[in-house]
Amino acid sequence: MMLLDITTFFGRLHPLLVHLPIGFLLMAVLFEILSYFRKYQYLHAAVSFILLMGFIAAIAAGTCGFILSLTGDYDLVNLNNHKIAGILVAIISGLLYLFTTSRAKKLIPINRKVFSSFFILLFVLLSFTGHQGGNLTHGNNYLSLKTLQQREQKKPTSVDEALLFEDIVQPLLLMRCAQCHREGKMKGELSLETLAGMLKGGKSRPAIVGGKLHESELYERITLDPTNEKFMPTDGKTPLTKGEIAIIKWWIEKGMAMDGKKIADIKNAEEIKPRVAAYLGLGSIGDGGEMTANSGIEINQDIPQNINSALVDSLRKAGVQVRVMQHKPVMLDVTLPSGMGNQLPAIRVNLKAIAKNVIWLNLSNNGLTEKELEFLPLMTNLEKLRLEKNPVTDGISNQLAGLQHLEAVNLNETKITKAGLEKIKQLPNLKRIYSWQTLAE
Repeated sequence: MMLLDITTFFGRLHPLLVHLPIGFLLMAVLFEILSYFRKYQYLHAAVSFILLMGFIAAIAAGTCGFILSLTGDYDLVNLNNHKIAGILVAIISGLLYLFTTSRAKKLIPINRKVFSSFFILLFVLLSFTGHQGGNLTHGNNYLSLKTLQQREQKKPTSVDEALLFEDIVQPLLLMRCAQCHREGKMKGELSLETLAGMLKGGKSRPAIVGGKLHESELYERITLDPTNEKFMPTDGKTPLTKGEIAIIKWWIEKGMAMDGKKIADIKNAEEIKPRVAAYLGLGSIGDGGEMTANSGIEINQDIPQNINSALVDSLRKAGVQVRVMQHKPVMLDVTLPSGMGNQLPAIRVNLKAIAKNVIWLNLSNNGLTEKELEFLPLMTNLEKLRLEKNPVTDGISNQLAGLQHLEAVNLNETKITKAGLEKIKQLPNLKRIYSWQTLAE
């Protein structure tokens, strides 16, 4: 398990490291060309060192890229093109560096203009490598003439006029799932970009079967327990909200997983209209910069219908990740990135101000104790809470005692004991509690 985690970690360094050889080698090309002009001749002396840095960075990025390629179902053509081009970039940059050294110049003297022409080759190859990498990450159509020819689909102005698949389900799946299930990268041999791809399915069975919810692999995967290895989306990506899952469920069951159907044309559509309205953001903007939700949805009535958007903007500027899960009422998913616990005093006031709108809260790995979490009792509508890898003790159970809507809490690698866990388990709606590597074991 540790070996798997380490290799996964190094593989994921590729998107970060890959920008280093690009920067170094583009700089080398630019300096080499500019040095032909008298005004910039002094830049020529730096080209050798920059090439060396580019070569080292290319080796590091290529190694991590190879590891990353083993962890995903990438399109083999794009992957091989990217891999071969990346290797050539490293080889050519290394050779160019060698021919800038004094020993190589004596052994194999090369006309400077001929030597400089290889920098043009390096630039072209670097561009091709980057393009193939972009195709792997974002899809084959990410940078193509087809993209220029695409027209943005107009947002529906009313729920009745909205196309259930084209305006709602397809954009939802593209946003949540297509990063791993699309042309160029089809994990499990499954594409969720088109209805045809969903009906075809992947390795196991069709992703959707009209009218048959529990024969639809897609629905089963997104409704599993998040700790299940088959739960989707994977790798810590943002899961679908209750509202989004409800829309997909209704589309499969009542919409028969079809396209080209307006909400108004589907029988018994009244039950899903509030969900669709919330997803499409057809609510109004209240006075004073407040986001106001529509009315009429059966949901926790204690959640405020609006929120001051300035508070959300302030938290985001401070580095807090705030996602609007639903606009009716306004439901928030708030994450304090790992290691930012020292920023809590500066944002505590704003957190308290939006407390009743927070439905999911992630404070993991921030060195926080229950003393610093005194605002938790104010988050009375909280459903999911992550406190893992914080030094909280049994005192946290007192702060959670009033959270009647809490369904899941993660206390892995904390200092809570069995007594504290027993108190938390008394919460009326609690379904899952995680307590791995705690004092309760």
